[in-house]
Amino acid sequence: MSHDTTARTGAPARDAAGVYALGADTDETARLQRQSDELQPEARALFARLGELGLRPGQTALDLGCGPRGILDLLAEAVGPGGRVVGLDADPAHVAAARQYAFSQGLANVEVLAGDARHTGLPAASFDLVHTRTLLVTIPEPAEVVAEMAKLARPGGLVASQEADAEFSICYPPLPEWDRLLALFRASFPQAGADLRLGRRLPELFREAGLTDVGATVYAGSYPAGHSRRTVIPDLVRSLHPVILGLGLAGERELADVDAAVRAHLADPRTLVMPHLLVTAWGRKP
Repeated sequence: MSHDTTARTGAPARDAAGVYALGADTDETARLQRQSDELQPEARALFARLGELGLRPGQTALDLGCGPRGILDLLAEAVGPGGRVVGLDADPAHVAAARQYAFSQGLANVEVLAGDARHTGLPAASFDLVHTRTLLVTIPEPAEVVAEMAKLARPGGLVASQEADAEFSICYPPLPEWDRLLALFRASFPQAGADLRLGRRLPELFREAGLTDVGATVYAGSYPAGHSRRTVIPDLVRSLHPVILGLGLAGERELADVDAAVRAHLADPRTLVMPHLLVTAWGRKP
């Protein structure tokens, strides 16, 4: 496992990190760490499908925008000790965390690189599987990354992604503070060019990149009281506080009050919440 390799990219890694809509701080890193556990059932369902499509031990896999952990452990399990896994992220803190995670878990077949998912500098046609999760929804021009994914896949190889579609969010019984929180999220998140409806566009983006045999599944997750995924919308809004404050959409006092009210509402087991849809898509490189 490498601890000092940096991918040569067509754009500086700092610029790539700068387009990430949710910013870079310890709260966002912690949220991404939790997400790896929270979305494991959906990730394992994807791997079951990829196994049916031909993903095998001994192959090579790439996790673009892996963050501090991503699905590096699941990829290492899928390709086995004889396979190779590469994680790539633009945030130096995430690269360091992912390397430490791989080391602590004994994932000897995992290498983590710093680089830009839009222009990785990695050899074309060199991976049996190229994967992203909740990356395309957070950046402008996601088609650039999908085109890079298709380029990096070997002929006959697989491309897969799991991305949120946040147009539909359900919280019942109704709460005015939830509506306000959602309005702030929808006003601030797209400011960096991100698309709240990216999930539904995944199959189209895959076909436009030249992939064939494109398929998709949509998950509508509802989580019980105490589940960390239950608060993903207020957690995302916390990550967006600098954007919200900078745009003058709300002040610090209102953000604190709304956050407290929403979290208290979600702590009630009688409250039903579906934060967003999660779209899984896959395709094959001709």
